[in-house]
Parts: sequence; C-alpha cells; structure tokens
Amino acid sequence: MSDWEALLMGLLQGLTEYLPVSSSGHLTIASHLFGIDGESNLTFTIAVHVATVCSTLVVLWKEIVWIFKGLFDFGKPGLNAEQRYALNILVSMIPVGIVGVFFKDTVEAIFGSGLLVVGCCLLVTALLLTFSYYARPQAKKEISLRDAFVIGLAQAVAVLPGVSRSGSTIATGLLLGNDKAHLARFSFLMVIPPILGEALLDVIKGVKDGTSAAVGDISLSALVVGFFAAFVSGCLACKWMINLVKKGKLVYFAVYCALVGAILLVSHFC
Repeated sequence: MSDWEALLMGLLQGLTEYLPVSSSGHLTIASHLFGIDGESNLTFTIAVHVATVCSTLVVLWKEIVWIFKGLFDFGKPGLNAEQRYALNILVSMIPVGIVGVFFKDTVEAIFGSGLLVVGCCLLVTALLLTFSYYARPQAKKEISLRDAFVIGLAQAVAVLPGVSRSGSTIATGLLLGNDKAHLARFSFLMVIPPILGEALLDVIKGVKDGTSAAVGDISLSALVVGFFAAFVSGCLACKWMINLVKKGKLVYFAVYCALVGAILLVSHFC
C-alpha cells in the first residue's frame, strides 16, 4: 500500500465512521474502484479504527471525564447519572458482542460478497434515515436501558457493509424519541469499547497467524499517514455530525445513500 492509498483510505475511514453513510461500505467501494484492499491488511485496519477512537476521545473528552468522575462514586444509595450512563453503554454493547463472538466468520464472509450487498445495505440505511426524519415520536429526556439495548441491536446490524453504524444507531434512537442533543454523543461513545475490543481480537489473530501476515506489504510511513488521516478527518466529521443531528438534517444523507446504493445495484445487474 502506497502513502497516497493510505491517505485515501484513512480519510474515508475517518469521515464515513461518523457520517451516516457506512465506512465499511465506502472502503469496499474504494477497494473496487482503485484496487486498494485495506481490509485485508490487518495492521492498517487496526490503525485506522484506533485512530477514529482517538478522535472520539478528543472531541468528547468532557463527556468521558464526566463519566469517569462519577463512575466510582458510591457515596449515595442507587446509581448516579454517570453510572446510569455507563450502564447504558454496557447494555448497548451486548448485541454487537454476541455477533462478534459467535458470528464473526459469517460477517467476514458477507464482507467478501461484493458491491451487491453494499448497495442493498445502503438502501436500508437510506430508509432508516428517512423514517427517523419524518417520524415524530414522543420526546424523552434520557436514554433508558431498553432504548440502549435497542440502539445496540442497530449497532449489531451495522456490521454489514453498507449499513451505517452511526446512521442506524442515531436513527433508531430518534425513532425511539430520544433527545437529539444527547443521542449523537451516546452513539459515538458506545462504539469505543467494541472498536477497541475488535482491535484487540485482530491483534491476537495477527499474532496467531504470524506477524508478517498481519503487516502485509504496508510501510511504516503509509501506516502513519493512514492513522493521522483517519484521526484528523474523524475529529472534523464527529463535530460536524453532532451539529447535524441537532439540526435534524440527516435526510440529505438518506438521499446520498439511496443514490449510491441504486448506482451499485444498476452497475451489478447491467
């Protein structure tokens, strides 16, 4: 992988991880268009995913500090606000954890199914974003445990290439009536443990398969370029996405996903 290819893949990963257009779907499209196969290079895949986690930590550092300050405060009976928030994140991780442990091979097989699956899943993302835009459920002040689990189910479905993780989780939360201002932050915070967990599993897999198989043909410079490209673009996309959710403008991404999905389907059958 050249430095320019690493730059492109890193920018794509950082932007599409937060924007509701599916990072996995766009990386698959880029692989077909430019002959770049970032997913097959384990080291690069881990690097850009960790970079997006770092961008979340930077953008949402106040929320993270707030959680940890109250997480171990057991001075009063019952759970405080910080502990309830952390519990919601923990509950939201259950579905994707089950998928990662028991259905990882199935998901990886779907990733190799080509652009037809990506096109269909992008259309699913478009439908979810459209429904969340026009639905008007009763507004809630806080995310409940039940809502956290349902949003976690949406995150588990989003392992499919073309189903946007941020789009599906935020749209599901909006359909459940959760507050826009808090929902985007929760959506981005809840993905930190699964991404780090997946990265750890990938590292273990790389060690078992052999270091050379994990590193592939990527140079150190390409690895650094890809990491920082994903980090910088991730910071920008994360801030932008939070503002877009507050303004309720996700329907524009629904149009984009529908167009790209339709193009992929037409190109497959024609």
